[in-house]
Amino acid sequence: MPDRAAPAMWRLLTIMCVVAVPVLGFAAASVSGGRVDLREADKKRVDAATRPATDFSKPEKFEAMQGGAGTRIDSAGTNAFAYPSANLSFSDRERFNLGRALFTKLWVSAPASTTASDGLGPLFNARACSSCHIGNGRGRAPDGNGNHGSLILALSAAVGADGQAPLPDPTYGNQLQTRAIQGHSVEGRFETVYVEFDVRLDDGTGIRLRRPTYLIKDLRFGPVDAGTVILPRMAPPMHGLGLIEQIADSDLAALADPDDRDGDGISGRLIQVSDPKTGEPAVGRYGWKASRHSIHAQSAAAFSDDIGLSTSVFPGHAGDCRWYQADCRAAPHGAQPRHGNTEVPDHVLDLVTDFAAQIVVPARRDVADRQVLRGKELFYGAGCTSCHQPKFVTRRNRSGGSNAFQLIWPYSDFLLHDMGDGLADAGERDLAREWRTPPLWGIGLTGAVLRESNFLHDGRARTLEEAVLWHGGEAVASRDTFDAMRKSDRDALMRFLNSL
Repeated sequence: MPDRAAPAMWRLLTIMCVVAVPVLGFAAASVSGGRVDLREADKKRVDAATRPATDFSKPEKFEAMQGGAGTRIDSAGTNAFAYPSANLSFSDRERFNLGRALFTKLWVSAPASTTASDGLGPLFNARACSSCHIGNGRGRAPDGNGNHGSLILALSAAVGADGQAPLPDPTYGNQLQTRAIQGHSVEGRFETVYVEFDVRLDDGTGIRLRRPTYLIKDLRFGPVDAGTVILPRMAPPMHGLGLIEQIADSDLAALADPDDRDGDGISGRLIQVSDPKTGEPAVGRYGWKASRHSIHAQSAAAFSDDIGLSTSVFPGHAGDCRWYQADCRAAPHGAQPRHGNTEVPDHVLDLVTDFAAQIVVPARRDVADRQVLRGKELFYGAGCTSCHQPKFVTRRNRSGGSNAFQLIWPYSDFLLHDMGDGLADAGERDLAREWRTPPLWGIGLTGAVLRESNFLHDGRARTLEEAVLWHGGEAVASRDTFDAMRKSDRDALMRFLNSL
């Protein structure tokens, strides 16, 4: 189909995905009552489209199109997350391609013959955004044999106001920087050591889990502060980020129950974070702790902390270098005064942001398969949807472009939940046990994209079964239900998850 005809076709599909859903009576309370972007007639249709499934004998309407009209039905295999959303206009596709080139670009130290690519570091953990997000998916886990993959060690000396980014270690900053440009020394290095142990399910099946510990070595400036805790973090997958940004704040707020007033044992928290550029409050929805509110802010933070590049959001040319690291702060930088005196000019940051906002969500596979449908029923029956909210309709927002007014299936409420001691960050502090519910769409393609499978914030889980068994806290009842299932039901549940 010619490019100029594509937008009209996808607008029609968008209308079909939302408006064509029959408006039927149901007992569930409205989830769109707080939506100021919708007319009353739209609210009824949205409520009908997003009500929980009750019939598991067949797929729900448009269930395979989990990224709405932007879903790419032929997106699978190694390149499953490599494509732009299917409903992009020609001009937006051009911006996607430009942003992708910047996302994969290897930055070099300054000064360099190419002034558009210099400014790396001086300390850094990656030379390109794509170094951590393999195939636009998640990062590689440490192998336990000296290669720490895409894992970084974030550092937290203290936690700021509720939901805000942690305060940096006074010596080493926000991250332990394990790489440096020529002429500079790294801050240190670390090794990951796994301790493995067996758990036995109710039917006698044994599954081996592994718990990571981190050995930090050769610290350049002595030990980290006594109050600093180590926060291992893997890069999360990129697909669907623009759709997540278009979920209405009121829809997320409607799911929050911080005091567990309904008594179901689930107390998801919606948190307010600060826009790092304006200081204005906003709803956190990105990152393992929901500490960023937008793709733009998340991208700027990654440029600064991971690659050591300045933006108008985080203007320090030396990235994560601390004030007393004089050699680091005095190193040549790649700022370009004609582009705003930053190493990553605003138009470059905007292109990377637009690219990240339009990475495709792949279509579901085998949605009508009987075992997949049985697994879906078990997923609902085990209470997994209490946190992994199946679907939303994004805001009817002109600025949302192709991501606006889409029926999507991320399987997340994007709230913070207590996941128990097993997954808790070190230290007794706010947020240590709480994690943002990660979206599950595309999770079944992890192995195809990465050529390995790893899950959770530090990559410790090698299979989805292992990931489920690490659930604790608010999720302990769901985990125990999984533990008690017969093998055929566990297999069906895994088949459902792998169809996402």
